[in-house]
Amino acid sequence: MELSILRRLLGKRDDNEIGVASRNPVGRFRVERSLKVSSRQVLIGEVIEGIIYTGYKVKGRAVSPIMKIERDHMEIDFAIAGDRVALMLEHEIPCEEGEGLEVYQS
Repeated sequence: MELSILRRLLGKRDDNEIGVASRNPVGRFRVERSLKVSSRQVLIGEVIEGIIYTGYKVKGRAVSPIMKIERDHMEIDFAIAGDRVALMLEHEIPCEEGEGLEVYQS
């Protein structure tokens, strides 16, 4: 954390570092399982609250944009509270089963 603060103060930014533009989360997602599909991380779980669109960012211990959302093996544009879906992420983030992740607008 201290290193991150120093990078911000000095104006240095990691090329792979992704920030969150909005201040308040628009939704929450509970992870049931994490898989690797075609070298991408896929999180399977339930939308706890709010609405999730492709392009939004998932934040846990790291941040990653959502590339694709699937429900019942079909790609969908968005998911709402109560939906059990799979989120394909652009970057891998560390997470555990049962962990609740926040979702932010891009």
